[in-house]
Amino acid sequence: MITTKFIGMDKALLGIGSRCGLEDIAVYSLRKIREVLVGQGMSPEDAKDFSEYNIEGLGLGDNTPIILDDTGHA
Repeated sequence: MITTKFIGMDKALLGIGSRCGLEDIAVYSLRKIREVLVGQGMSPEDAKDFSEYNIEGLGLGDNTPIILDDTGHA
């Protein structure tokens, strides 16, 4: 069972990650997170800034979802 998911980001969910000795965790696509934000009316630059500060920077300890950087800019 996943303990933490990002609200409104189901389209960006890639799957579930398994970790030895820890709860399963949600794995999200950074590219898709930004696409969802653009679809909600943000400019691409605003979506990048918002995702960096409010999503990628979110710290929930062991329950923090994994964000796969698939933007090609890593």
